[in-house]
Amino acid sequence: MSATARVAGDVDAFVRDAWATRMHLHDGDPKDLATLLTLDDVDHLLADTALRSPQLRVVRDGSVVPARSWTRRASIGGQAITGLVDVRRVLDLVDDGATLVLQGLQRWWPPLTRLLADLERELGHPCQANAYLTPPDAQGFGWHADAHDVFVVQTHGTKHWRVRSGDGPDGPDGPDEGEAVGLVPGSCLYLPAGTDHAARALDTTSLHVTIGVPPVTLRHVLQRHVRAVLDDADLDRPLPAGWLSDPDSHAPLAKAGIDRVLQGLAARDPGDLLAVEADRFLTGREPTQRGGLVDRLGGDDLHDDTVLVRRPGHGAVLRPAGDHVRLLIGDREVSIPAWVTPALEEVVSRDRLCARDLADWLTPTSRLVLVRRLVREGLLHVAR
Repeated sequence: MSATARVAGDVDAFVRDAWATRMHLHDGDPKDLATLLTLDDVDHLLADTALRSPQLRVVRDGSVVPARSWTRRASIGGQAITGLVDVRRVLDLVDDGATLVLQGLQRWWPPLTRLLADLERELGHPCQANAYLTPPDAQGFGWHADAHDVFVVQTHGTKHWRVRSGDGPDGPDGPDEGEAVGLVPGSCLYLPAGTDHAARALDTTSLHVTIGVPPVTLRHVLQRHVRAVLDDADLDRPLPAGWLSDPDSHAPLAKAGIDRVLQGLAARDPGDLLAVEADRFLTGREPTQRGGLVDRLGGDDLHDDTVLVRRPGHGAVLRPAGDHVRLLIGDREVSIPAWVTPALEEVVSRDRLCARDLADWLTPTSRLVLVRRLVREGLLHVAR
């Protein structure tokens, strides 16, 4: 098993357990956790990848340093590019005690892209990742709380955390400095939503990754469906003239509107509401397409014994739909004739297969047509 796979399993297990049990601290393998994001990785991202704001944010003494002070302009083909990171200025700020925040890493750093895609499917909630590089004896943010659950993964150096909940710094017993927690490489810390916290690097440079989990709540689900009912309830007729002077006499009109909305809501099956939300989630993610160009260009070379693997981070859920089956694969759904369902069930149950493995259900021609389509759609790719 690769280090990336081990750390994915380690963090995945901790997140699921912490979510269920409210456990707060876990120690993993520092060698594996460091593979999520190392100091060399950060150096590479800063120096070699043309980072732009807001991929990077700089914080010093609790305040965000304006991007204009550490970004520059350039041009490609005569077209202006703004917000490019000026590496020398950023390094000067780090020398001066500033913390670097790499934002939205789940979109553009492959180890976290794969890990967070797996976590999203396990939890059923979206996940996002930032990283914080803090020089020795420095602090980025002061006391604050996040509106969503946060999992902190220390990958380099040490950091001293203060964690508190309840009345805050000026509670009934006076200033609350919180519980002290020291994170070293391999440590994972869980902070439930609303937990006040602050952290400071000690005598070494600290690097940690935070995994945020903005929850899908029942309020979100119902708000979307209430809006749909309102759209169907024919409520856009103007109120009659004179309603300002005598609102009570027009109460029956409002009552009729309320009744139509309640009837519309009552007619909706609660299970169907959640099924719609599940499909919305499963087709609204951003799967990785690494290798897709090579796979498409070589699609005609696929044969019965070509080894195919499930693309990391890709979900695959089957939904029956009459004479077709809907295959939900992250950012879209694919409609496939229902008679192919047994072969599709075999595909989604395996991480690795050949077209020949589908021989119990499909002819040689049909199974090649299927796997070529799944490669083109991005669910499978050729093992290399």
